[in-house]
Amino acid sequence: MAISFDELSNIQMDVLKEIGNIGAGNAVTSLAKMIDKKVDMAVPKVKIMGFDKVSQMLGGEEIIVVGILLSVTGDMTGIMMFVLDNYAARQLVNILLGSDSTSLEFDEMELSALKEIGNILTGSYLNALAGLTNLKILPSIPELAIDMAGAILSVPAIEFGKVGDSVLYIETEFSEGITKVFGDFLLIPDVDSYEVLLKALGVIE
Repeated sequence: MAISFDELSNIQMDVLKEIGNIGAGNAVTSLAKMIDKKVDMAVPKVKIMGFDKVSQMLGGEEIIVVGILLSVTGDMTGIMMFVLDNYAARQLVNILLGSDSTSLEFDEMELSALKEIGNILTGSYLNALAGLTNLKILPSIPELAIDMAGAILSVPAIEFGKVGDSVLYIETEFSEGITKVFGDFLLIPDVDSYEVLLKALGVIE
């Protein structure tokens, strides 16, 4: 029988939050290697919440955000997203390309860079998750969209026949020099995958 999000104990919640911490740390390490610069990360804020609360956490349904979304298959299934507002996306592109642009519009090369960053960050996160659990976790090719948060989040909402209604939400802050970037990882497993994860971690029989 699938485990309901509401039935998770404090210990099980703590394990899922620790996965968020380790995954985010792994992702930032990969970013540092990609840009060949030192990247520092504040302790991520990890929350488990209902999907309907996510847009509020991002600043409201109408805020413009950049979203990188991929589906997850293998031993567990669901959706993974990396979301950041337009300003943070510009900061991230500037770090990668060594530019100092202030424009909140992105050209084709910059969009490609954002997609690659999103691919590396989400892939590194999922690799950490696979390493912790010994599960086979296969990410799809990521898709990038720039739109209002409500529209971006409608994509996984449409998939709700396949995924659960709760989210592992990891708020990250990383910096390179004096530049700080805030971004959010969202892991949305289907309901059965919560049980798969917890069994793989030895928290339930």
